[in-house]
Amino acid sequence: MATTTAAQQRAQAKVEYDAFLAQCPSRKLLDQIADKWVTLVLAALRSDGSHPFGADCAGEPRPMRYSELSRLLAGVSQKMLTQTLRALERDGLVTRTVVATVPVTVTYELTGLGLSLHETVRGLKAWAETHMDDVLANRATYDNQAAARD
Repeated sequence: MATTTAAQQRAQAKVEYDAFLAQCPSRKLLDQIADKWVTLVLAALRSDGSHPFGADCAGEPRPMRYSELSRLLAGVSQKMLTQTLRALERDGLVTRTVVATVPVTVTYELTGLGLSLHETVRGLKAWAETHMDDVLANRATYDNQAAARD
């Protein structure tokens, strides 16, 4: 009976990932990545911080303090930002660095894995911003037609 090495088993599992299957672990990852706060945190961590509303996500990767992220991401609660950063750290997309100062300084930065996802996230954010007028117009048309049918 042939045995397989751990590397062969990992390679086989990788081939078998299919997000269309209910039990595939990639489905849970997609669920997390699709969260609005995850998308915005990943975009913000690449931001150069020069735009008053953080729209420019094309800057060089740089660490950001928790308070910077909180200010940049209007509407995020402290609890949600903390949960989002912990989940990203757990998945290896973000690193958390603690510097022993008074008060303690904590920064977050994209990892290589996080950087590889950043371009996709940035494109999604840019698409939403570019096409928002079209989407709003389509929603209004749909809602008017639905109201006329009822």
